[in-house]
Amino acid sequence: MELRIESLSKQYPNGTRALADVSLTIREGMFGLLGPNGAGKSTLMRTLATLQEADSGSAYLGDINVLTQKGDVRRTLGYLPQEFGLYPKVRAEDLLSHFAALKGIANASERRDLVQALLRQTNLYEYRHQPLGSFSGGMKQRFGIAQALIGNPRLIIVDEPTAGLDPEERVRFHNLLSAIGENIIVILSTHIVSDVSDLCRAMAILHGGRVLVTGEPTALVEQLNGRVWQRIVPQAEVTAYRERLDVISVRLFAGRNLVRLLGDHQPGPQFEPVSPDLEDLYFVTIKGLLGEGLPAAVHQESEDSSAGHAN
Repeated sequence: MELRIESLSKQYPNGTRALADVSLTIREGMFGLLGPNGAGKSTLMRTLATLQEADSGSAYLGDINVLTQKGDVRRTLGYLPQEFGLYPKVRAEDLLSHFAALKGIANASERRDLVQALLRQTNLYEYRHQPLGSFSGGMKQRFGIAQALIGNPRLIIVDEPTAGLDPEERVRFHNLLSAIGENIIVILSTHIVSDVSDLCRAMAILHGGRVLVTGEPTALVEQLNGRVWQRIVPQAEVTAYRERLDVISVRLFAGRNLVRLLGDHQPGPQFEPVSPDLEDLYFVTIKGLLGEGLPAAVHQESEDSSAGHAN
């Protein structure tokens, strides 16, 4: 099964153009949708989850028309929004059983077995009798995945799932997503680059409501080989570098400013070449640093997935 999105657009009444002719083909496995806050990620996720309307375009999950056959989509969809409410005094197994009943699992024995299996899968079984108000942020997110897995969904959408999680909980959540993303479509919408680099075989960068690039993360990053340079510079010189050169990012390293630049040639004798990473690709893309120099392979993939996306 694959999800095919063609020329999807959405403009809000205040004039904000949240989606502009978004086209993507998403196959089974983990797909990362990467972009800054306000890029249009949540609008796209809510549209695919049948929670809001698009102005134009189409989306098909297999043979199901996502925009018109909403009941069919919901029967095969698992959704974990960026923010979701839980009843703090209700026990985990009781609320999950309630969600299963709402999904149409009427048989009490079948529902009990399913709830226990999902709690084990998300490493929450030992906490099944605890009220949800006692759960940590990571435990709540794993509970959210448990409810999203009810009904054997073919498409799971998770929107900014690791924001606010501590490193240990993020690792747990990554492992859980990786395990469930083998034979179904899982769309991971995030602004956290490491989530995509750790988990996803395919990705797209969304900015200003447009798909700027799409493809396999490693192949996309390889387009920057030999073009990323870095050096440590005093704080007083950072502005001058920003004005003169294509600065990808300024990172703190041991309390000092580590400047990374994009360039076909060594910017200066103190700059050293470094291997690019997905964060470099992300910043280069959303800052428009490649311009007309966008490598052909990336440019073609972007055109194939988002035709007509000229800025």
